[in-house]
This record gives sequence, C-alpha cells and structure tokens, in this order.
Amino acid sequence: MEMPTLSAGHKKLEKIAGNWEGEETMYPSPWDPKGGTATGRIKSRVALNGFALINDYEQEREGEITFIGHGVFTYNPKEEGYTLVWVDCMGAPPEIFKGNFEGEVLKLAHGGPGMHVRLTYDVGEPGYLCTSMEMSQDGNTWNRFFDARLRRMPEHS
Repeated sequence: MEMPTLSAGHKKLEKIAGNWEGEETMYPSPWDPKGGTATGRIKSRVALNGFALINDYEQEREGEITFIGHGVFTYNPKEEGYTLVWVDCMGAPPEIFKGNFEGEVLKLAHGGPGMHVRLTYDVGEPGYLCTSMEMSQDGNTWNRFFDARLRRMPEHS
C-alpha cells in the first residue's frame, strides 16, 4: 500500500490554524431570541501529520462561557473537498459539514432533516479569521445566525 501524502488541499487548512479572538454579532433566532454581541475564541491546530485541523471554539457573554464546540476538519483529495465533523455542548449527534474553498473562503454546509446550516471561514484578510453561519429549517429560506471577525492572537507556550 502506498502511504498517503499531503496535498495542496490539506495545506490550505493551515491558514485557519492559530489562536483567534474577537467580537461576534448574534442575530435574533429561536436559540437566541434577543441576539447581541459575544466574544468568540477559536484555537485551531494542525494535527495527525498535517491530515487534519483540530478546532476548539468557545463563546463568552457577560463574563461567562455560554457555548463550546469542537471540530475536526479534513480534506479528501479523491473528492477534492473538505469535511468538518462538529460536536458541541448542545448534546446533539455529530454534525457533518461538506464543502470547499472559493478563493480564500471555506464554505461548508450540512442539511436536514429539520435544520440546514451554511458555515464560512474567510482567511482573506491577513491577521483575521471572519466566520459566519446561516440556518434554515427547509433549506430554502435562510437566516443569518452570526457573523464574527476574529484577530490572530499570539501563540502561548
């Protein structure tokens, strides 16, 4: 068996690696009726010899951590696409997102039943990671859930 090698697709995930922090705008939704602002933090690291990106997320509001999640990003060279497996503190089964980079924006989606989600990670602005999420119950009518502009933070040892 031939050992796998890293592709350009794997290496593109390195752009998301790092420590990020910044303001999130939460839009009114069934999960957050008032909306508002929060501080988002993402710690991402390249793992598994470069074949995965591990992502830990937390949201803070009014001095308290209100949401945490964990994601594993991978690239499949045969399909030329990305997968994100996401779990979080809401206790739902893992969500599987699929997608690809369009320029400097990784666009991922997962669909139904009952909830469709579109997620973006924009690495086009040096020193920043901009993320957003849209949600839909039927896959046709979409509502913005959040927008975030996170700045790269210094690495701590």
